[in-house]
Amino acid sequence: MTYIKSAFQEFIATLEGFEQLPAEVIVNTSEKLEAWRYRIGQKIIGNESIPQKIIILYEGQVRLLGYDPQTQTVTTLKLLKPGAIIGEISCLRQVACEIAIASTEVICLALNVEEYFRLLSDYPEFANTRRNRSNISEVFDVLGVQVAKQANAVANFQEVSEQALLGAKIHHLLPGKTPYNQLDSNRFWFVSGGAVKNFAPGSPLELRDEKIEVTANIPARLIGFAPADLLFLDSYSQSEEPSVNDTQATITDELDIPYAPDEVTQVEYPEQGRKKQLKYPLVRGKGELNATFACFQMLAKHLEIPLRREVVRRILSEQIKRQGSISFPACAYLAELIGLKAQLVDLPVATIARIPTPALIRYRETFAVLYAADAHHVVVGVPTQGLVRCKPGELLANLEIDESNNPPQMRVLLLSATKETPKERFGVSWFLPYLSRYRRVLIEVFIASFFVQLAQLANPLVIQLIIDKVINQNSISTLNVLGVLLLVVGLFEAVISTLRTYLFVDTTNRIDMGLGSQIIDHLLRLPLRYFERRPVGELSTRVNELENIRQFLTGTALTVGLDAVFSVVYIVVMVFYSWQLTLVGLGTIPLFIVITLIASPTISKQLRSKAERNAETQSYLVEVMSGIQTVKAQNIELRSRFSWQERYARYVGAGFKTVVTSTLANSTSNFLNKLSSLLVLWVGAYLVLQQELTLGELIAFRIISGYVTGPILRLAQLWQSFQETALSLERLSDIVDTPEEGEADRGNIPLPAIDGTVKFDNVSFRFAPSGPLQLSNINIEFTSGQFVGIVGQSGSGKSTMMKLLLRLYDVESGRILIDGYDIAKVELYSLRRQIGVVPQETLLFDGTVQENIALTNPEATTDEIIEAAHVACAHEFIMSLPNGYNTRVGERGAGLSGGQRQRIAIARSVLQRPKLLVLDEATSALDYPTERQVCLNLAKAFQGSTVFFITHRLNTVSHADSIVVMDASRVIEQGSHQELMAAKGHYYYLYQQQDVNL
Repeated sequence: MTYIKSAFQEFIATLEGFEQLPAEVIVNTSEKLEAWRYRIGQKIIGNESIPQKIIILYEGQVRLLGYDPQTQTVTTLKLLKPGAIIGEISCLRQVACEIAIASTEVICLALNVEEYFRLLSDYPEFANTRRNRSNISEVFDVLGVQVAKQANAVANFQEVSEQALLGAKIHHLLPGKTPYNQLDSNRFWFVSGGAVKNFAPGSPLELRDEKIEVTANIPARLIGFAPADLLFLDSYSQSEEPSVNDTQATITDELDIPYAPDEVTQVEYPEQGRKKQLKYPLVRGKGELNATFACFQMLAKHLEIPLRREVVRRILSEQIKRQGSISFPACAYLAELIGLKAQLVDLPVATIARIPTPALIRYRETFAVLYAADAHHVVVGVPTQGLVRCKPGELLANLEIDESNNPPQMRVLLLSATKETPKERFGVSWFLPYLSRYRRVLIEVFIASFFVQLAQLANPLVIQLIIDKVINQNSISTLNVLGVLLLVVGLFEAVISTLRTYLFVDTTNRIDMGLGSQIIDHLLRLPLRYFERRPVGELSTRVNELENIRQFLTGTALTVGLDAVFSVVYIVVMVFYSWQLTLVGLGTIPLFIVITLIASPTISKQLRSKAERNAETQSYLVEVMSGIQTVKAQNIELRSRFSWQERYARYVGAGFKTVVTSTLANSTSNFLNKLSSLLVLWVGAYLVLQQELTLGELIAFRIISGYVTGPILRLAQLWQSFQETALSLERLSDIVDTPEEGEADRGNIPLPAIDGTVKFDNVSFRFAPSGPLQLSNINIEFTSGQFVGIVGQSGSGKSTMMKLLLRLYDVESGRILIDGYDIAKVELYSLRRQIGVVPQETLLFDGTVQENIALTNPEATTDEIIEAAHVACAHEFIMSLPNGYNTRVGERGAGLSGGQRQRIAIARSVLQRPKLLVLDEATSALDYPTERQVCLNLAKAFQGSTVFFITHRLNTVSHADSIVVMDASRVIEQGSHQELMAAKGHYYYLYQQQDVNL
C-alpha cells in the first residue's frame, strides 16, 4: 500500500496543539516528516538515550512500556493508537523515560527534534498546549523513584500511576530563582526535568529556602500531584527533609538503571581500576590549521583507519585560504573523504552526556575530539591543551552554545565507521608474509652479499701490501703472490655476484607474482561504489606503485642493511689506521644529514604532486581511448589532444621541479663526497710526510673511506627512494585498506539453490547519505517462475532496484528476500553465482564469439553454445561473420554493432541457465521485432525460472506474467497487461502514447 503526503498533512492538522498552527506551517512541517514502517515487535524508541526525533503514530498500535522499580522488569503501560506522539515527553523532560514497541504493523511519521523545538519557540499557543501535557511514562518514571525507596510494595503501581496522571499538573520554572510560593500549595511537586539546585530529577521539591533556583539556562519542568493521589507512598511528608546529599545519591543510583550504556562506559576510566577498553590518542597542534589536522590524526588513530595526511592537510589549508577559517561542513566533507559517516547536528545542551562518540566539537577557539561521554565524565582530546577529563557541566562552559534556540543548542559532528570504512592494515608489515615465504633465499642473497663486501675489503689491503712491501722493497716474488691473490678474489667476487643476482631476480619475480595476484584479486572484490568514485586511469597508476614498493623492500632495503653493517666495520678499520684521519673523513657526514633533512619535505611534496598529475593524465587518456568513437563522431580530436597536452604539461612541469630539487641535493652531496676525499688526501699526505702513515696505508685508507662515504651518499639518495616508497604505500593503501564487499559476511550461510521467489520488504535506498531517495518504501513480491516486466520512465528506479537484488549496493532500510532468505544475511558470492545478469552497458572481452558466450560456462559444448545463440536471436548474424563463432570481436566488442553485442551478452546469460535472470535494458539497441522475438524466446527458455525484464518499450513485455510500473522511485502499479489497461492508470497512458508513436 502507498501513501501520499497530503494525507499526512491532513492527519497532523487534527492533532492536539497542531490544529493551532497556521496552515502554511502545517504544510511546511508535513514536508519535513519522514514516514517509516515498523514490524511487529520492532522497537520504535528506547530509554537508552533521548530520542532525536518525535514519533507520531499514523497507523497501527504501539505498546508503551515502563520500567517497574519493584519487579525490576519492563511492563506495559498503555496501548497507543493513531494520533499518539512518542518521544515528546522524553525530549521535554530531557530524561529518556519512554519505551515503545510496535504491537502491529505500524506506520509512523518522524519529525526532527530541532524542528519540533522551533515550533515550540515560534508559536506560544502550540507550546502552551504541548508543554503542559503529561503522560503515563512521565508519571510512572517520577513516582517510581519514590516507590523504589520504600520497603513496602505498592500493589497495582501502574493503576495508581494512571490515577495520579488524571490530576497531574505541569509547571515550568524559568532560569534563575523563583519564589516557592508561586507553586500551588495544594499539590506535592516533583522535579521532572531540568537542573534545579539541590534537587535531582524525580525528587520531591521540598521547601529548604524561600526560593527555588534553576541553575541551567533552560526552564526546569515540575509535575504536581494531588495529595489524595499519593496515599500509596508510605512516608511522604513535608516535615521530613532528607539531606540533599542522600537524596541525590539515592536518586542518581536509581536513574542509572535506564542508562545502562552510560554506566558501561564508566569502566573505561582509569579510576575504575580496570584496563581501558578504548584508547584516547593525543596529537598536539597549535593554530587553526595544525589543531584541526591534529583532530583528524587523533580520529584516525582512535578508529584505526588510514589517513591521507597530505591530502587532508592541503584541503584544510585551501579552506582557510578561501574562507578564512575551517567550518563544521568542511570537517564533515573531510570525514566523508576518509571513509567515515558524518552527521552534523545541533543538539540540546542537556544531551551532552549522551552524545555518541567519537565526535568533533568546538572547544573554545579550536576543534577537539570527544572520545567518551556519560553522566559523570567526559574525555576530550584538545590539540592545544592535551587530554581533558572533566564533568559534562564543566565541558559545556568551554563549548560554543547557541543561546538563540530554546533550549540552547551546541553543534556537534557525529562520526562513525561503516562497513565500507577503510581499515589501517596496509604497510610494510603487509609484505612481510610474502618476504618470509622466501626468507631462506633472501638470507642466502644476504650471505652472498656479505662475502662480496669482504672481497671488496681485501682489495685495499692487498694494494697497501703491494705499495709498501713490493714497490718499496723491490720484491718480485711477493708481487706475483699478491697478483694471483687479487685475481682469485676478483674471480670469487664475480662468481658470487652472478649467483646472487640470479637468486635475487628469481625470488623478486616470485614475490611480484604473489603480491600482484593478491592486489588484483582484492581490487576486483571491492564494492561498486569504490570504482564509481575513482577514474580507471588513477586505479591503474595505483596498482603500478607495487613495483616501487617491491623494489625498495627487496633491493634498496637489502643494500641499506649491508651498507649499515659494513660501514661500522669500515670505520673500525679506518680508526685502526688513524683516528685523526678518520675524523677528517667522517667530518662531512653531518652536512649530508642537514642536506637530507632540508630537501626531504620539498621532495616529498613534489613527488606527491607528480603522482597526482600523472594519475590525472592517465585517467584522461583512458577516458579518451574508451570513448574514441564519440571523439571521432563529434570531431573533437584536436580538443581532446589539447586537453591531454594541458594535463601532460602539468605532469612534466611537476616532474621537472622534482628533478631540479633532487639534482641540487645530489650535486651538493657529490660535492661533499669529493670534499671528503680531498681532505683525506690533504691531511693524509701531511701524515705521510710526518712519517705517521706509510704511502700504502694512505692509499688503502682512501679506498676504505670511499666505502664509507659512498654508502652515506647512497643513503641521501635512499631517503628520496624511501619517500617515493612511502607515497607508493599510501597510494596503494587506498586499494588494500578498503574492505572487500563480501568481507563482512564470509561467515554467513551460503544461499541454497534458488527456486525464484523474490520479495522486496519496505525497501528504501539512496546513493548519497544526504541525497534524495532513489527507491522509497518498495513493497512487492514475485512468485517463482514469473516473467516480470519492469517499465517506467528514466530515473524511476528500475535498474537501481535490480542492482539491490544483486547486492551491488546495500539497502538503506528494509530487506530483500529470495525464497525467504534475507540476501543481506547470506554469503555474497553464493547469491551472485545463482543470478544471471545482462546489464545496460554490454561488455565483451577481446576474444572469439564462442569464448565470449562461454565466459560463464567454459565447459559448455558447441551444441549448447549454438542453442543459447538461437535463444538470443544471434546465430544468424554470427554465421554471417568471417569466421563464424571463431571470429574475434575486438577489444570491448569493437568489431560488432551495439545490437550484436547485446545478443551475445544475452546468449552468455542463457548458457548460464540461472533460476533467476535479470535483463536491464538488455535489448535497447535491437529493433522492435527482434526485441520482441528475443523476449518471447527468453520466456520459453526460462519457463519455470524467474525473469526480470527491464525495458522502456511496453509492447515488448505485454505477454509478461506481471508488469511493474515505477515512477518517482516508487511502484505505482502492478498487474498483467490486461489488468493494467483496464485500470486506465499510468501504464495505460504510457502504452497509448507509445502505441501512437509506433
